[in-house]
Amino acid sequence: MKLEGEGKLLRIFIGESDKHGRKPLYQAIVEMLRQEGMAGATVLRGIEGFGATSHLHTARILRLSEDLPIVIEVADTAERIEAIMPRIDEMVNEGMVTLERVEVVSYRSGDRDDD
Repeated sequence: MKLEGEGKLLRIFIGESDKHGRKPLYQAIVEMLRQEGMAGATVLRGIEGFGATSHLHTARILRLSEDLPIVIEVADTAERIEAIMPRIDEMVNEGMVTLERVEVVSYRSGDRDDD
């Protein structure tokens, strides 16, 4: 896949305990993105944060949370990102979804079968 120039960066902010069916929501989203042939996705686990309810989620020892913030980042062409947005909208019931323009400087992938 060739990916250079202007693209879109999709960020999905959810909680670690959010579910899609019986799976963690972040896992279900990444699996869907892979099935759709997106360039790639990364799941980041936060150490502290809060959302719309202002409830603090933290990894600090005295206040361990089982619902830490999760951010899923996906960069691809604008067309490919726009095509998956209805699926994302169906899957994310709580959280925040953002889009921004990005300049893809380099995207390299080999023809490995072990991805």
